[in-house]
Amino acid sequence: MTKIVLIRHAHSVANHNGILAGRALGVALSPEGEEQARNLVKRLGASSIAHIRMSPMQRCSQTLDPWIADQKKRPSIDIDEDLSEVDYGAWTGKKLAVLSKHKLWKIVQNTPSQMYFPQGEGLAAMQARAMHALARALALKGTGPRILVSHGDVIKAIVASTLGAHLDHFQKIVIDPASVTILDFSGNDVRILLLNDSRAVVDEIINSGSHSKALVGGGAGLIKRKNN
Repeated sequence: MTKIVLIRHAHSVANHNGILAGRALGVALSPEGEEQARNLVKRLGASSIAHIRMSPMQRCSQTLDPWIADQKKRPSIDIDEDLSEVDYGAWTGKKLAVLSKHKLWKIVQNTPSQMYFPQGEGLAAMQARAMHALARALALKGTGPRILVSHGDVIKAIVASTLGAHLDHFQKIVIDPASVTILDFSGNDVRILLLNDSRAVVDEIINSGSHSKALVGGGAGLIKRKNN
């Protein structure tokens, strides 16, 4: 049984200012984001996470630092460049309100697989590297859940690929700051147990048993852990 817990970084100062932060340095969490990070301590609880992989961006480590500090046993942590934010190139640091008027904006929204950011990378290339990061996480020894901390577009690209959806449809997926998405790789095919949840306590889902059985009728619901 292997579950992948995808966490988007909490609300940042760039989010607050309506700026496309990209890979700009020094983009910290906003006060709202700091509160979201503290809330993750309760939301993730004492989850049996042995390994974390995260983007090198500051806002990602700041998001999970409070939860890591609260754990009795510190999980192993690897920085994975393939989980980094999209390289938006010349768009980095620009106001979203201004970028939305750019002639390339329609491509980003309607056919993102064809989008190459000026002096940056293409969204298709981003999805490819994100899936490499997911594969590395799944290849780790053991069957326990793993956390991947990344960015909105990167997580959307992973979810789209998981669903078998074309990248051109990934804008239909919403991934909010500090949201948790859980993928279950227990069976023959991956299943999405949680998508874009930014409020619930999710440790029961992370630590629950396998979801590999056939889901006739949709599923049987969460199996509660028994108290010893």
